[in-house]
Amino acid sequence: MTTRLRWDSGSAIWEESGEDGSQVAVADSWLVVEGRTRALERHFERFRLSCAEVGADSGDLEAAVAVIPAALPPGGRWFPKVSLGDNGALSLELRPAQAPQSEVVAWLSPLPDSRRLPRRKGPELQQLGLLREEAAKHGAGEALLADGDGLLLEGAYSSLLWWEGDVLWAVPDEAPALPGVTRALILELAAQQGIATRFRQPTLDELEGVEVWLSSALHGIRAVTAWTGGGPQAGAPNRAPAWQQLLDQLQG
Repeated sequence: MTTRLRWDSGSAIWEESGEDGSQVAVADSWLVVEGRTRALERHFERFRLSCAEVGADSGDLEAAVAVIPAALPPGGRWFPKVSLGDNGALSLELRPAQAPQSEVVAWLSPLPDSRRLPRRKGPELQQLGLLREEAAKHGAGEALLADGDGLLLEGAYSSLLWWEGDVLWAVPDEAPALPGVTRALILELAAQQGIATRFRQPTLDELEGVEVWLSSALHGIRAVTAWTGGGPQAGAPNRAPAWQQLLDQLQG
């Protein structure tokens, strides 16, 4: 069951609250397993930067973020979400996390990405959720977005990475896509191991027969095992299990 909290700046505490009717301006989420998190401060920093873009009160924000760890459940598997509403209110949802998934079937949306703020998590989560629902109608667990030229950007709730030989590829940092925290961790792990990394936006056809990953805070790495809707042949997920273990070691 999800518990919703709101930040009471007067008392400087998170307290239980119902929906307040506001629209989400900024949001971020991360995985908590038995009280342990991965790169939590990076999620907070992304949230802070996006909140600054919309003019949030930095002092109140810092006070609220500082005590979020104390509000998290000490046991179990959770996927909390912190949000800033368009009314300036801060909320924290303590949500049970889905079971971990190591593989996923993917579907490419036939419509070009129409988001106005792709690099800010929050204001278009509902739109992305509808896209994920459409993917489910096609037998897929994730929807991929492409630009008007058919070049891939990211998943609805995930970042895109893939292997070509011994080179790990990712969508460029400057692309109109969310700067994924888990994506960044994977690229850092690659650098530590001397793995070459390159960046470009591929077409769907360029992923024929290669190992493709969709990364997220919730699942870590999910290897694409099939493409629906006449997509390419998926490559074997040979590397994904070992790299997921490397990510799991960062859970602290």
